[in-house]
Amino acid sequence: MHVFGENVKLRAMGPPDAEALWTWNHDPEVMRWMQENYAQPVERTRTWLEERPRNDYGDVLFGIETLSGGTLIGLVRLHGAEPETGCAVLDIYIGEKDHWGKGYGTDAVRTVCRYGFDKMRLHKVSLTVVAENERARKAYERVGFVVEGRLRSCFRRDGRWHDELTMGLLEGELT
Repeated sequence: MHVFGENVKLRAMGPPDAEALWTWNHDPEVMRWMQENYAQPVERTRTWLEERPRNDYGDVLFGIETLSGGTLIGLVRLHGAEPETGCAVLDIYIGEKDHWGKGYGTDAVRTVCRYGFDKMRLHKVSLTVVAENERARKAYERVGFVVEGRLRSCFRRDGRWHDELTMGLLEGELT
């Protein structure tokens, strides 16, 4: 199954995507504003993708591909969803840096949120973003997310503590 946006196609990720995922997760620029894990061999990434349960209501992981060319450029995920609450958490990043700043991330966020509201019958999608990550914050705002709160000094990078913003999008607010 594929989910189409204006410029991206979202599709399930699997073991063939391990090398790209491993490369992105080990690139300091890509991981700049994200929580990092300890370095792992590419085989561990492949095993994680093999053993990961298939996409279901509680956790969907999509690879982001460009519509023109079908290049895998990143990933987007809705997780923590429960039918009783109708809420999920969004994670996204564009791993291919030559595709940064071209609207692919915004389109992927809009597309996965539309999927969450229409197909999963979610009521709300939430996320956190480091306050200094203006590019990401502006992309979320273009889709309709609003700042709901600030978590003070909870993200450490380059020897400094940074605030994180909590943002939310309710069904009907998607732009």
